[in-house]
Amino acid sequence: MPAFTSLKDALVWLDGHIDFESTVPSRRSLPTLDRMCELMTMLGEPQRAYPAIHLTGTNGKGSTAAMVTALLGARGLSVGTYTSPNLESVNERISRAGAPIDDFSFTEVLHLLSLIESSLSDRLTRFEVLTAAGLSWFADVAVDAAVVEVGVGGTWDATNVIDGVVAVLTNVSYDHTDILGPTLEGIARDKAGIVKPGSVAVVGEGDPDLVALIRSVAEGAGAAQVWVRGEEFDCTSNRLAIGGRLVDLRTPGAAYHDVLVPLHGEHQGLNAACALAAVEAFFEDPLDPEVVAEGFARVSVPGRLEVVGRRPLCILDGAHNVAGVRVLSRALQDFAVAGRSVAVVGMLAGRDPFAMLGPVAAAGIRTLVACAPVSPRAQPAEGVAEAARAAGMEVVVAGSVGEAVSVAQGLAGEDGLVVIAGSLYVVAEARAVLVERPGQPTSAPPGH
Repeated sequence: MPAFTSLKDALVWLDGHIDFESTVPSRRSLPTLDRMCELMTMLGEPQRAYPAIHLTGTNGKGSTAAMVTALLGARGLSVGTYTSPNLESVNERISRAGAPIDDFSFTEVLHLLSLIESSLSDRLTRFEVLTAAGLSWFADVAVDAAVVEVGVGGTWDATNVIDGVVAVLTNVSYDHTDILGPTLEGIARDKAGIVKPGSVAVVGEGDPDLVALIRSVAEGAGAAQVWVRGEEFDCTSNRLAIGGRLVDLRTPGAAYHDVLVPLHGEHQGLNAACALAAVEAFFEDPLDPEVVAEGFARVSVPGRLEVVGRRPLCILDGAHNVAGVRVLSRALQDFAVAGRSVAVVGMLAGRDPFAMLGPVAAAGIRTLVACAPVSPRAQPAEGVAEAARAAGMEVVVAGSVGEAVSVAQGLAGEDGLVVIAGSLYVVAEARAVLVERPGQPTSAPPGH
């Protein structure tokens, strides 16, 4: 039995580690990979027990990871998936076949890490502990493959102790500039650091200059091949459908027509192209069209343009940077409502609310309920409210996310729309409120 008497005790130990998700470090204080490499050695290099697909990108990596997991599963593999952050339970970050790690196994692996940590040259961070827990548990349960999502960046991320046979870079835009650097070129270079010798790099970015830089880094790292969206693979047709998008996809090995991706937003077609290319590269062979259809049909990504209520229509989206909010703004065009549209927005410190709220206003949302997420990094709600007023929006300031959701529903009325965004912390709190309510089915936009 584990030394911890319960998962609660184990999580108290886990939360005693520095958490860079709550307190963002500067580049100077970022950890190196030294601790992770030392830990992996002491654990017996569990990350080498299975092949892995490694994913990074400013936006879309979580959705793409879910798609890759589903496609591998549809081919009959037992798949371990490591993602971050979590919406409700930290167990969600470590899963097998879509099911989060059970409490006993999680407690057990954290106990093992607690014993080993005292022998390390330096104390681990919380993210390093979780990464090691996932990689170790995947070896324990003998997964056939792992899908591993980067936390931040790539080169110095704790996940970069794996040697992915496929490295996916969905896109590059401004985010975490205090850690990754102020330029897109610097961010792209950092993310491309996950490419390893002999791997296939799958690049979803569309900017030719950034693609050239990523290609140079990948080839310099010894990548066997570099596949670029628009060249080796693509989404050639992307149409609104009941329950999501109907897409045509092509890869180096095949073309797939009328594939239903049960996620909202045109950008999910691009993510689907990256995911399918990554899985084809993994198998070094095209997939059977039936496997592709079955795999995508399994995909679910909570908190990403997720419909969690109908009267009013309530949508959760984890957009937390300017690029993400722009994507959200475009995607809202797919949701037709007769009534008032209201946004609930809370942000973390370091976000520019003026830049973030411009696309929200451009989407036709004229009312905003400002709130603050429950986080040490929370930006005061009044800062968000000020930016909303500057954008010409009607503003209400709420004392909590729960209050903000309730106020927004009242303002929208039964025929309106409530969209909740700005931070995954806000989305998680709102989801806990909305999903627990009975009679709130998730479904397609009204009128489609």
